[in-house]
Amino acid sequence: MTSVAADRSVRSLLKQGIGQLREANVPSFTLAAELLLLHAAARDRTWLYAHPEEILSAEITTQYFALIQRRANGEPTQHLTGKQEFWGLEFEVTPDVLIPRPETEHLIEVALDRLALRAGRSPRLTGNGITLVDVGTGSGCIAIALAKELPDATVYATDISAAALIVARRNASCLGVSERIQFLESNLLEAFIESRATDHESRLFDLIVCNPPYVAQRDAESLPREVRDHEPPAALFAGEEGYELYGALIPQAAQHLKPGGLLVLELGYNSLPAVLPLLDPSHWTDVAATNDLAGLPRVFAAERH
Repeated sequence: MTSVAADRSVRSLLKQGIGQLREANVPSFTLAAELLLLHAAARDRTWLYAHPEEILSAEITTQYFALIQRRANGEPTQHLTGKQEFWGLEFEVTPDVLIPRPETEHLIEVALDRLALRAGRSPRLTGNGITLVDVGTGSGCIAIALAKELPDATVYATDISAAALIVARRNASCLGVSERIQFLESNLLEAFIESRATDHESRLFDLIVCNPPYVAQRDAESLPREVRDHEPPAALFAGEEGYELYGALIPQAAQHLKPGGLLVLELGYNSLPAVLPLLDPSHWTDVAATNDLAGLPRVFAAERH
């Protein structure tokens, strides 16, 4: 009995899980094993390190190794746990939405910094008088993070996927901002184009943000299987070259930004040279790209004349 119980200690289970994921060439295998054990045991990280000798039930053990096997077979950890942290907030994720990436937090940082510059570095940027839209909201992570940071702003969020909007609305509700974000099913900004004749002023924005699909279709096979086989293609692929969607969005943004309004976009790998020529100098000024921690251009921002 002692040896069987010992096999179900937190330390032993974690070690076994790490070994299985390492053998399956799962990236970040230690973190994945930890998160899956926490999920199966319904505990937090503090418990994991404070109680390494605790013996877990056979039911938890069975559930844990079932999760480990699914992760070894390529399912993303976030789909198995149903959550991902972004901007210090916990978001529900499902196969209907793109999993929020840490790199996308750069987009939030650039948007807030540019708004602060526009406001003259006001020490209290609450979003008062600001109307913004997150295009292609997915899980809602960008719109919700900005709603949290700018409590007085008016926030819209669009997505072409009705299934994604269901997830985004649930996240907004769980994070206490559902009454402050209007979610619309729309291809890019088309919902506003259609209604502009009757609702002109409220459809002009101070800020348009977007993390668009930017993976080239021809690069699909080079993607990690976790991404290629499990995340929604409509949130990943924009066309054969990968930057086609920028060409559709940027002219729409020019029509729907107030003078001095900001466009902030996440960039795909090596897409900046293709995006820059899309900005008509008669419409755009103060154009800048911000690198991520790897030194790659990650976020692109421009101001409407």
